[in-house]
Amino acid sequence: MSSKKPSLSAALHEATGRITANHAETSLPAIPKTKIVSASRHGLKVVSGHFDPAVSRQFKHLALERDTTVQALLAEALNDLFIKYKRNPIA
Repeated sequence: MSSKKPSLSAALHEATGRITANHAETSLPAIPKTKIVSASRHGLKVVSGHFDPAVSRQFKHLALERDTTVQALLAEALNDLFIKYKRNPIA
């Protein structure tokens, strides 16, 4: 029998099922990570980029002016790009 007193950290890790480097010797089961995805986004991938905040504002203003969504404008822009490079417009 071990005389070592369990730590609060070890007890919390045991309760949550997480293993840290300090507690890797324990045989706690791994908890699978689940991701909640809207049914309308199932099977789709995110296409994104990092731009100046002014680009984002202008993009959103354009969507408002055209009474459409940023998603629809992005699909239109991608399709135009695909056509320019002789690809099928699939967005």
